[in-house]
Amino acid sequence: MKSIVVFCGSGDGYNEVYREVAYAVGNMLALQGIRIIYGGAKVGIMGALADGALQKGGIVTGVIPNFLKTREVAHTGITELITVETMHERKLKMNELSDGILTLPGGWGTMEELFETLTWSQLGLHKKPIGLLNTNGYYDALKALCSTMVQEGFLNERVNASLLISSSPEELLNKMSNYTPPPVSKWLTESTI
Repeated sequence: MKSIVVFCGSGDGYNEVYREVAYAVGNMLALQGIRIIYGGAKVGIMGALADGALQKGGIVTGVIPNFLKTREVAHTGITELITVETMHERKLKMNELSDGILTLPGGWGTMEELFETLTWSQLGLHKKPIGLLNTNGYYDALKALCSTMVQEGFLNERVNASLLISSSPEELLNKMSNYTPPPVSKWLTESTI
């Protein structure tokens, strides 16, 4: 992978571990020569991610809607800042620029970005690996919800398994690098074998 879009929070969370891990992920991606595509903010763990990459000489591209840029949250020290008009344009541009998707902790915006890219994958609109970094057990409840979706017949097991999850950034990046997308059924209700 040459570039990874990273979805993550514009807040810091209550535990310093979220900032620390985001900064370390930025370091790690930069040292591996992987360009980071992210939401373009200087605040929260988004800012920590970008700062971590920049500290190691990484390439960081932010994609930010104009209305957020004017609220002075844009990171002015990154390699490139692309301004778009809407949140939807932001996601499309981030997807266009990336080879993979990595999700760190965040709130509703992060979840919305994650679920849209998961849906695009399920529909065969992209074949990129999607990784979920389960820092501090943050996504344990989401893992349980996905299992319930499978058990209740609303999510195919193989599609669920395509969401790569780990609490280790190194292990997760390795899983993403070795990812093979599941086949897409002609009809969404068909079993994927």
